[in-house]
Amino acid sequence: MTSLTWTGPALDRARARRLLQEYGVYAALAVLFVIAVGLDTSFVQMSNIRVQLFQVAPTLLVALGMALVIGTEGIDLSVGAVIALSASVVPLYLGYGLFPAVLMALLLGAASGAVGGAMVAFARIQPIVATLSLMIGGRGLAELVNGNSAKPVTQTTLLDLGSNSLAGIPEMAWIAGVCALLTGLLVRRTTFGRQLVSIGDNRQASRLSGLPVRRVLITVYVISGVLAALAGVLIVGHGAEADPANQGLNMELNAITAVVVGGTPLSGGRVRVLGTVAGALFMQLITAVLTQHNVHTSYTQIVEAAIICFAVYASQERGTR
Repeated sequence: MTSLTWTGPALDRARARRLLQEYGVYAALAVLFVIAVGLDTSFVQMSNIRVQLFQVAPTLLVALGMALVIGTEGIDLSVGAVIALSASVVPLYLGYGLFPAVLMALLLGAASGAVGGAMVAFARIQPIVATLSLMIGGRGLAELVNGNSAKPVTQTTLLDLGSNSLAGIPEMAWIAGVCALLTGLLVRRTTFGRQLVSIGDNRQASRLSGLPVRRVLITVYVISGVLAALAGVLIVGHGAEADPANQGLNMELNAITAVVVGGTPLSGGRVRVLGTVAGALFMQLITAVLTQHNVHTSYTQIVEAAIICFAVYASQERGTR
């Protein structure tokens, strides 16, 4: 005799939860944009959109590297310090030209990422501990290099990079968009991307199957460091000064928030690049809407905290499904 079990409502709930996890950030971004326009029609003016893109571009760059690190079941708390460190060296080398200054900043970002990756891959130090030490030490080193004071930057090309637009879109946003495209191709279309996801899903099994776990981990942290350094260069160009004491503060938290809201689970094994882009835009839009309507920063932080908690809950369900 065959027994029948009614699973219709359960299947509907599972399907709804899956749709929410997969597409929730895009729906939330669209709804929030409609609300923002409804509250203030000037929000869609090109001048305001450019401002939002200027502000979100550095966060997106850092979030892309963070997404790769989280995909390996890691975390990189040093990105804010890397921004400060790269910002501190830019004025020192601008006398030799823009290219040497940018190159030195990127090399410092790569070196910081290599140190963090080596601590995780070879010394097997917990990522949060390894990168926390770099966060503290890197910030202090940046302030020492810069003389613990803000330094103005007058190099025209760098200032243009931080303020000019192309086809109405800030050049900073174009750079961030290209990096997002390359990151997506790296994750979805390369052997390295598949190895990264596999390591995040099960590091021990990946090691036993012969994957170059250490090399992949170090490379991921190097990429994160380089993207953070690039964000630091753009921040210097946009602000026309190098201020390591303040630039990059809390950027690691902003990046983690964008990644988690975008649907990449903290448990690793998956990287959602497009979701990360949407997450960064979503968090920037929330901040912009609340700020434009004179909502106190404290309430903004409470709203962001609630969103983070909900996003982490959703990502944990995905990771255990």
